[in-house]
Amino acid sequence: MTERVVLAYSGGLDTSVAIPYLAEQTGGEVIAVAIDVGQDGEDLDVIRQRALDCGAAEAEVVDAREEFAAEYCFPALRSNALYMDRYPLVSALSRPLIVKHLVGAAEKYGATIVSHGCTGKGNDQVRFEAGLAALAPHLKVIAPARDFAWTRDKAIAYAASKGLPIDVTNKSPYSIDQNLWGRAVETGFLEDIWNAPIEDIYDYTADPSLRRDADELVITFDGGNPVAIDGETKTPYEIITELNSRAGAQGVGRLDIVEDRLVGIKSREVYEAPAAIALLAAHQELENVTIERDLARFKRGVDQRWSELVYDGLWFSPLKTSLDAFIDDAQRFVSGDIRLKLHAGRATVTGRKSEASLYDFGLATYDEGDAFDQSLAKGFVELWSLPAKLASARDARFKSEAQ
Repeated sequence: MTERVVLAYSGGLDTSVAIPYLAEQTGGEVIAVAIDVGQDGEDLDVIRQRALDCGAAEAEVVDAREEFAAEYCFPALRSNALYMDRYPLVSALSRPLIVKHLVGAAEKYGATIVSHGCTGKGNDQVRFEAGLAALAPHLKVIAPARDFAWTRDKAIAYAASKGLPIDVTNKSPYSIDQNLWGRAVETGFLEDIWNAPIEDIYDYTADPSLRRDADELVITFDGGNPVAIDGETKTPYEIITELNSRAGAQGVGRLDIVEDRLVGIKSREVYEAPAAIALLAAHQELENVTIERDLARFKRGVDQRWSELVYDGLWFSPLKTSLDAFIDDAQRFVSGDIRLKLHAGRATVTGRKSEASLYDFGLATYDEGDAFDQSLAKGFVELWSLPAKLASARDARFKSEAQ
């Protein structure tokens, strides 16, 4: 039986040359699988035909935009997912979805090998292969750029020798990865961390310093998930798409970070994530209104660990599965409306409303109608301070004895 290789196919140079190269190396047939996670760019049918023209035995394209929004972006939102408290996991979120579809294609075509275009320097190799190890540990993995030291110069020369239908003349100086949740830009002059980003590198966001009128909107949440904008019910994909447009037009979501990669090196990354940053601001504020204090404090630690697991490629790990259950339970009462002002690069909450609110006006007010019994506070403070008082007396006693 002819061996088959399932390739995660993007339509670019690296994965296009991988098709004939993998066929040569393995003596098998290559099945190209392209996943649309909202990265825009070329039509999927064009990408599919290019894969076939490069020698793929079969090529599949999958429109996974709604799936990505509902099953990957929204769980990240409920988890307030920000790696190193800033990065909203743009690339990391799409990798487990791609892995899931690669495994499905391998089962469909009886493939024994899965291939991806990642190098040995980045996080994505780990995300792909850790996911594959969890879902289909029997599959062998080949990464040409890593395993065969496949450089760009080699790829260009190989494409020319094979007459592959790939345009390599307009090479961007940057490495760019984008999807519905945001856009990541690295390499080029950005590798010097003293260099400031220039306006040319941005695509999802307008210059936040330009004068323009603010955009105010209301986001409705149900169980931690956004379900409507300005009272109009929308799908997860529609909500993220609209906020990418509206928040992006206000310059919201630009990030410039030196981050700790999983492989142990530091990397400078510039991100654009207008919808993600706007939704996270709204969701975090609604949690402030609806989640009890101790649960909120504990959840912040869970959110951080969830973000680290996803960044590190452990989407399918037992720990993440258990954290998902906790987060889902914690979101039961995170429902209501958040009014958000988008302006000058910022998403600012200006109003909150929820039937499940824990905010009690009668207890919070300092004016007429104050329902808080201040006479109870003195005893509470004394009891709360008692452990510190006892410890202080002990420390003073031991200090005196030592003298």
